[in-house]
Amino acid sequence: MSIDGWLLFSTRCARLFAYGLLSVVLMFYLAAVGLSEAESGLLLTLTLVGDIVISLWLTTHADRLGRRRMLMIGGLLMVFAAVLFALTSNFWLLLLAATVGVISPSGNEVGPFLPIEQAALAQTLAPEHRTGVFSWYNLVGSLATALGSLSGGLIAQFMQGLGYTGTSVFTPLLIIYGGIGLSLVILFAFLSPAAEIGPDTPRPKTALGLHRSRKVVLRLSALFALDAFGGGFIIQTILSKWFAARFGAEFAQLGGIFFAANILAGISALAAARVAKRIGLVNTMVFTHLPSNILLILIPLAPNLPLAIALLLLRFSISQMDVPARQSYTVAVVSPDERSAASGVTGVARSVGASIAPYLATLCVANPPLLGMPFFLAGGIKIVYDLLLFRGFRTLAPPEEIKPAPPAITEEAK
Repeated sequence: MSIDGWLLFSTRCARLFAYGLLSVVLMFYLAAVGLSEAESGLLLTLTLVGDIVISLWLTTHADRLGRRRMLMIGGLLMVFAAVLFALTSNFWLLLLAATVGVISPSGNEVGPFLPIEQAALAQTLAPEHRTGVFSWYNLVGSLATALGSLSGGLIAQFMQGLGYTGTSVFTPLLIIYGGIGLSLVILFAFLSPAAEIGPDTPRPKTALGLHRSRKVVLRLSALFALDAFGGGFIIQTILSKWFAARFGAEFAQLGGIFFAANILAGISALAAARVAKRIGLVNTMVFTHLPSNILLILIPLAPNLPLAIALLLLRFSISQMDVPARQSYTVAVVSPDERSAASGVTGVARSVGASIAPYLATLCVANPPLLGMPFFLAGGIKIVYDLLLFRGFRTLAPPEEIKPAPPAITEEAK
């Protein structure tokens, strides 16, 4: 990789550490502020709605106005959200921070960062190396999320042990989150012009930054929105609340659970390149995703905490193999000057799908008879997504998977 590539790996690690740090305790922080379950669910939903609007504008303009500039704006939005969360317990101000700022309830990527970074990485890589590099890119992100989740749980437990109560238990986490956002602004400032679209690349001003690949991207977006809608029922914040409500898990336990889960997710993502090389990107996306969704449905049926954790970890050990395959496929089937926009539009579609589910999931978790419903809904919806994806895209191969036709036999050769 180029120096820019290593820099983008560093910013991903810092950002995912921050996301993991806050996601484990976010629901508990909102409860400490005094929000009801319904208000917390609404705030989580609007966090993702804000991500949709901000990310759509930044990512569809990044190739034309500058990738570095848009990434720096994303870092500033992280700082804004952290400062406002730390300084107020007013619901409407928290709502403003959640809607305009960048907060990740899931511990996964939100905001404009991922699509723009992937576009910059893809243009510096040969096609045969792209999925492998994206696999490592996801691995380091999962490791960073794991460390952030563990740290978030341990710090909150430590603050409780010192006698702190209420929102003061979580204040150090918000300070760290804001500090990381500021460090991202500084790091992105060092990106070279090589991370931008080349000066000779055509930049047609079209809707959403797409032209030749618009139909493909919109079809993918609809399916990715369905997948994310299912995933929104079991984001990390909701899972933390579920483990606490069902089995009485404490902060340190929750941090340990998601530390292990994200480690396994990263390892599973690393295997994607090898699997994709053998069976293709679309087959990798589908046939590694189906069994993980079956495991998801089994988790709420577990009678005790150890078995529930075991099923969750087994699910995470295969659940993320589709992620680098999906990212690689998206940038492979579009033109180079559409990559930021394509990744951004599909990412925003995922945010749209995911934004509705957390509100519904929090209501289920607050109602004991419906406690396991988020898992059943998530698993079922994701299975439908897998089947539709295979049906719609199994014949659309990326360029590196298309075998050249054998040369025609000329009359002289005959």
